[in-house]
Amino acid sequence: MPLKNTNIVSAAQTKFGKLEGVTLREMFAEAVDKATTQAGVPKEDIQAAFIGTFIPEMLVHQGHTAPLLLDYAGMRGLPATRHEAACASGATALRAAIMAIESGLYDTVLVAGAEKMTSVSTNRATEALAAAADDEFESGIGLTFPGVFAIAAVAHMQEYGTTEEDMALVAVKAHKNASTNPLAQFQKEITLEKALTPRYIAWPLKLFDCSPISDGAAALVLTSNEKAKQYTDTPVRIIGTGQASASMNLCDRTVLTSFEASVKASRIAYDMAGLGPKDMDFAVVHDCFTIAEIIATEDLGLFEPGEGARAVREGVTALDGDMPVNPMGGLKAVGHPVGATGVKQAVVVYRELIGEAGPNQVPRHDTAIMHNFGGTGATCVVNIMRRADA
Repeated sequence: MPLKNTNIVSAAQTKFGKLEGVTLREMFAEAVDKATTQAGVPKEDIQAAFIGTFIPEMLVHQGHTAPLLLDYAGMRGLPATRHEAACASGATALRAAIMAIESGLYDTVLVAGAEKMTSVSTNRATEALAAAADDEFESGIGLTFPGVFAIAAVAHMQEYGTTEEDMALVAVKAHKNASTNPLAQFQKEITLEKALTPRYIAWPLKLFDCSPISDGAAALVLTSNEKAKQYTDTPVRIIGTGQASASMNLCDRTVLTSFEASVKASRIAYDMAGLGPKDMDFAVVHDCFTIAEIIATEDLGLFEPGEGARAVREGVTALDGDMPVNPMGGLKAVGHPVGATGVKQAVVVYRELIGEAGPNQVPRHDTAIMHNFGGTGATCVVNIMRRADA
């Protein structure tokens, strides 16, 4: 049965990118201030905080981040819990907050995510990210995340005829959408020719097939139905949520063209909401690599297996298409500060659903699906959201 009592009443993010001279705690405080005080939600009304960060121990030499970040944001004393699930850290924090509201334990909570990644070298950041993979069977013997998704890309190409150009078209779309998003890391469009420039990171994935290393933070306030109208006339209801896990490594998987956890989590969320893929107006998916967006749209049932690339070619996933995907630019062009990503995705859905996405506004915006996964899909969280008056 659908979730009945959880609403997003405010949402905010910082700019994403290489934010020089800005610390993890400063980014976090900025996002929280925007989602609380500046949005008309007094910090005193917040009863608990759920915070996503992936690996600040390796990136900024700081553990035990939940109370530290909350204290810096001027909210000392509240119960604060850090959630870590690699790239899905933010979405697992959101899901825990949903359960806290639905249970009746709290009626107003903060969800936030943050990551500072550019204060270390690219090699160090790559090493940190590799902690989200299976060290014994993959990362410890040299298999990087570009390598893992390159394997998935090759499998998809062999099974369905997907091409390097199809993946490049995902990048072109992402940069076009991000060009009108002032909070995006990259705000320039790219041509198909540039996206196909043969600077391979892990064949067949090239430079523009990969999301960047980024800094940034995002925050949401969730409330019960009773409290929602105190803060906004346009709350967004979360009506379905699903989470699933899968093997950490590829060698234990029988299929490389789909991510099992994405399929399972989406079916749970659809069942809970009482809706299906055809009821979605747009999607925000985890496009850490261009092939990941194509596979995600198939795993969520938005397109049949093997049809995700065709949908990109035919403009179905464009901002003005029948099924817009990542209308503000996605991880690929907006940036991917890992712990913040799952929260930022919810910020995007919220803005689109209430009709405040500016030049990135999708035409139909009653109901949306959000997909965030960690590592190579060992964790996946899917949420379905609907405008309260829809």
